[in-house]
Amino acid sequence: MKFLELKIPPVLIFVICICLMWLTSLITNEVVINTEFRLIIGMISLATGGCIAVAGVIEFKRMKTTLNPLKPDHANSVVSTGIYQFTRNPMYLGLLFGLFSWTCYLANLYSLIFVIFFHWYMTQFQIKPEERMLQLNFGKAYAFYKKRVRRWL
Repeated sequence: MKFLELKIPPVLIFVICICLMWLTSLITNEVVINTEFRLIIGMISLATGGCIAVAGVIEFKRMKTTLNPLKPDHANSVVSTGIYQFTRNPMYLGLLFGLFSWTCYLANLYSLIFVIFFHWYMTQFQIKPEERMLQLNFGKAYAFYKKRVRRWL
């Protein structure tokens, strides 16, 4: 399934998951959970994910490297400062938090399937191909960075 590598923009995968989660919530039963508790967790998740993703974008802009996820070969440096000291993929992690917050809002346990799917899809078809390109382009510097910082968290 290499034909899917670096082909679909991550934001589009995110939007597709949101839509599928919503449709799932319409055709399946809601999870019984305290509304206030569920919404508080969802809001915290949304705020956390937003901050993480924005911090990633800011750091890429500061380092003047590409933000285009379909062209990782255009990267001009290994970004390892700021939020990138804690996660190698803060923008994708932010989207994952956003999907989890949507799950909380929908109160539908079945929608978690799409959070898991997003994590799997991004790892297989976006992150691993990016990592291969960055390894080719930056060699030891990227290998050292990969050893220090986890892929997601």
